[in-house]
Amino acid sequence: MPTNSGAHGENDATDNKSTGTDENEMATNTADGPTNAGSTDETLNAHVKGVSGGNASGVNGGKAGKGKKKGWIWAIVAVVVVVALIVAFVVIRGNQKVSDGMARMHKAETVTVGLKLAPTNLDIRNQSGSALDQVLVGNVYEGLVARDSNNKVVPGLAKSWEKNADGTSYTFHLNRGMNFSNGDKLDANDVAWSINELVAKHYHDSESLMNFKSVTATDADTVKLDLTAPYANLLWELACRPGLVFDKNANYDMKTQAVGSGPYVVTKFVPNDSITLKANPNYWGEHKAMTQTIVLRYFGDDNAAVNALKSGDVQVLAPVTENLAEPFEKDNAHYRVAAGDDTDKFVLAMNSKGVKTSDVRVRQAIRYAIDHKQLIASRGGADKALGGPIPSLDPGYEDLTGLYPHDVDKAKALMKEAGYTPDHPLELRLTYANTYGTELGDQLRSQLKPIGIDLKVNVVEFSTWLQDVLKNKDYDLSMVDHNESHDFSQWTQDSYYYNYSNQKVKDYYNQAMAASSDSQRDALLAKAARVVSEDAPADWLFNYRITTAMKAEVQGFPLNLNQTLLPLYGVMYLTPVK
Repeated sequence: MPTNSGAHGENDATDNKSTGTDENEMATNTADGPTNAGSTDETLNAHVKGVSGGNASGVNGGKAGKGKKKGWIWAIVAVVVVVALIVAFVVIRGNQKVSDGMARMHKAETVTVGLKLAPTNLDIRNQSGSALDQVLVGNVYEGLVARDSNNKVVPGLAKSWEKNADGTSYTFHLNRGMNFSNGDKLDANDVAWSINELVAKHYHDSESLMNFKSVTATDADTVKLDLTAPYANLLWELACRPGLVFDKNANYDMKTQAVGSGPYVVTKFVPNDSITLKANPNYWGEHKAMTQTIVLRYFGDDNAAVNALKSGDVQVLAPVTENLAEPFEKDNAHYRVAAGDDTDKFVLAMNSKGVKTSDVRVRQAIRYAIDHKQLIASRGGADKALGGPIPSLDPGYEDLTGLYPHDVDKAKALMKEAGYTPDHPLELRLTYANTYGTELGDQLRSQLKPIGIDLKVNVVEFSTWLQDVLKNKDYDLSMVDHNESHDFSQWTQDSYYYNYSNQKVKDYYNQAMAASSDSQRDALLAKAARVVSEDAPADWLFNYRITTAMKAEVQGFPLNLNQTLLPLYGVMYLTPVK
């Protein structure tokens, strides 16, 4: 396990990072070993276990057999030594080949990446929007802990941590020798100051630190955070904006500048156009930038973005719609196209207190009538079916697609029981924002007609949707891409626009948030999600997956979660030296 993981323990690279040209970097990576196996935190111990579990069991076995099995132990040790020497020989030979191969490759000084959603300023403490997280978290600013490409918590500025028995007190042990890009030392005082400022000044996402009581620096390398009650999502929240650490002594305009501790610094910001990142010469960790300059360019027009990749103005495009990516997919000699997982849920909400949709038979009939495979195929086939409110990258996920399989006959029977047939249809309104286009609405209207539903599709301005649906709850059906991770609490809020309320769901969720272990939390969330899905207050049309297109020479670009978490330190553009 890395001890100095920086902001990301892993970046879901599209290539093998061991092909990096910096041999010193490779040596640093392989020399690190686990240092936090003594943590009482289940997440961290699980991370450590995956690396060191085999060694630990071997040591324990030797103690049990001491005396009688001494001869066997020496024999085993001898075998282990021989195997280790063979493995070392193979690794050394393998690395030599990689090194020889890399000597014939040219690494570009600059890689340009095309993105879609542009931040309007850089003030990550006050400005909402995933575009800021995408570019700044992990690249420029680092957190007390971090997330990996599977949305799991891993060490960050803190190399290890433990919590007390009742889950109300966490102690974080920081890496040593850390500093900000301006050269200032980063220690526990900066961590405590950053979180205290977040809470006191109500910066963005401060409310997500539930049950927060206090945070203090007990010495230069140790931070203690206390809660008023257990909160199972605390570490994950600290891996996001609430856990970011800022230089308490720095004086700069956060709207246009950034002083962080990550592998990159912002050298140029052009609102709604581009951001230029340069390798941080004062970077402290093991995720040293592999490319000196990364330019992020923003494209509001999809066709302009595709043309930029074709012309070579950008080397990567993320995201690109599956259909627009098709020409690149066919030209695999020059381009590579791949899809990554994300937490986006396209939710077809059904007003649980609506005049016509409060009847559970109507809601269940709609779920049986929708052909999810057809919807996904029409979008290019990259997305995944999702039968409930929790996607696969979030805790508590369970495959619930079997609860309401596509069954038109069962849907018709339920509608007839509710008093409707194709000859005597039920008229319903589907209201959604015009950012999602008209195709999905047309498909749903077509799929619901055979079961006796006359769907009126109202594609409206986003501001109208906010007023009519989100605020006034004046709708029958509505469609939204809910892209947030760890957002199950929506189903426990009576006032949310779903108009859904179930005490059993609330009880499961509250118990999950107070759970003493991740496994206990996940089991309770799974129970809650199953109840929600069975009640059919919505249908989950699909789990959106991100399609990325790039030049074939690009390596190390992350695929999973790259619209909110985009670690760029491993990105390279390599071409053969002629």
